[in-house]
Amino acid sequence: MIGSVQRAMRLLETVAEHEHGAPAKQLARKTGLALPTAYHLLRTLVHEGYLYRERGLFFLGEAAERLSSSGAEQKRRSTIAHTLAQWRDLIGVPLYYARYRDGEIDILCVSETPGNPAVHEWADFRETGHAHAIGQCLLFQLDDDARRDHLDRYPVQSLTRYTVRDAATLLRRLERVGRMEPVTERQEYVLGTVCAAVPLTIGDAAATIALSLPARQSDRLLPAARQLQREMGRRVGSLALAISI
Repeated sequence: MIGSVQRAMRLLETVAEHEHGAPAKQLARKTGLALPTAYHLLRTLVHEGYLYRERGLFFLGEAAERLSSSGAEQKRRSTIAHTLAQWRDLIGVPLYYARYRDGEIDILCVSETPGNPAVHEWADFRETGHAHAIGQCLLFQLDDDARRDHLDRYPVQSLTRYTVRDAATLLRRLERVGRMEPVTERQEYVLGTVCAAVPLTIGDAAATIALSLPARQSDRLLPAARQLQREMGRRVGSLALAISI
């Protein structure tokens, strides 16, 4: 082990325990370090941005806060990935987690297996939200202005012979969707594939978890979506945390 790294980490942990800051002498005493050694390490940590010093007290710096923030985000992503993998194996379909943020469709996690491969993104998912269940489900959760703004930026275009033909038709279809009903599409994004997306609205965030199946298994689409919806209901607490990704 590298002793200086261990000592620096102990100092960081000790500073983190003192919300209102701590002087070098107190930090040295609590970590069992000689005061000159503590001063040397503290100056190094300040120089690197992991600590900052104010009125003789040491506080966590921006670099340490970035580490904490990244770690929390990674944990939330891991929670979603683990949960999707469990549901993927239970239901036997590939699963997708997506959010609508900053005016864009953002697919954050895809869970697939060799036996249940995900849909190949042959046309940019962000630009073709009108044609796939993920995009339609996210658009359904937006207000009228945000929905029309999205379709102005990404106009409806035909990807297959089944794709919705124009924005007016799409908007009418979305208006008929029940509040918590799965949104389905059949071969609109790519021939040979059907998809369903379950809305996941927590606070102001529009999100969805979706699944896809080969068109030859289209009779499984709604039952699988209902099963996914039930599983989501059982894990709504952990999903509420993970949706902040």
